[in-house]
Amino acid sequence: MYTATAVFDVLLPGDSRSLKAKRSYVRPVVAALRRFEVSAAEVGEQDLHGRALIGVAVVSAEAGHAGEVVDACERLVAGRPELELLSVRRRLHGDDD
Repeated sequence: MYTATAVFDVLLPGDSRSLKAKRSYVRPVVAALRRFEVSAAEVGEQDLHGRALIGVAVVSAEAGHAGEVVDACERLVAGRPELELLSVRRRLHGDDD
């Protein structure tokens, strides 16, 4: 069994000057990520209006499949025109860890 995680640090548009506006950008991204059958949530920077940390996690029997799913999630976040992907932190854990 393998567990893959990724945390996406994203910059939100300048008009997200309130937490309500921030949610309007983050919620659709999290919903789109969940279509890949991953756990997804805003996991950090909740008090900052212009930034967000979005985390995903997937469990798979094969390391390659877990990596492919995280790759697809990264492409989705990077492809969102309203967001700027600043960095990605990825991890893969296996039974031996």
